[in-house]
Amino acid sequence: MLKVGDQAPDIQVNTETGEAFQLSAMKGKRVVLYFYPKADTPGCTVEACEFRDEIKKFTKKGAAVIGVSPDKPAAQAKFKAKYDLPFTLLADQDRAAAEAYGVYKEKTMYGKKVMGIERTTFVIGADGKIEKIYNKVKAAGHASTVLEEL
Repeated sequence: MLKVGDQAPDIQVNTETGEAFQLSAMKGKRVVLYFYPKADTPGCTVEACEFRDEIKKFTKKGAAVIGVSPDKPAAQAKFKAKYDLPFTLLADQDRAAAEAYGVYKEKTMYGKKVMGIERTTFVIGADGKIEKIYNKVKAAGHASTVLEEL
């Protein structure tokens, strides 16, 4: 289980364009890495659009926003285009990033136990260490909360 002060796992995942992305390439910059269950679903759309609407404020504070879900690059690209999202989306198809961050968990949906992504956000410092972890995030209002605490 990751905790504040831990080195953030260095993930290698494809972006929505199919380009290779490595988190360690962001060293020297703060990163808001948010995991969400599925592109273009109600809660995930609310969360992504709130990050979109606040992106200038995140940039002003020196933080990059990056979204991660187990969707395919094409689904991420469609989601990004549909909502004009100005940040990178990662296609964690094999859930390796989610597992590295401990957010691929058993959840209860409609009374059944299923494995899935628990909506979680990590603020990673310029030094690559985890500064803050938001567990079991409620989508509405989350971007503002993260922004206030940056």
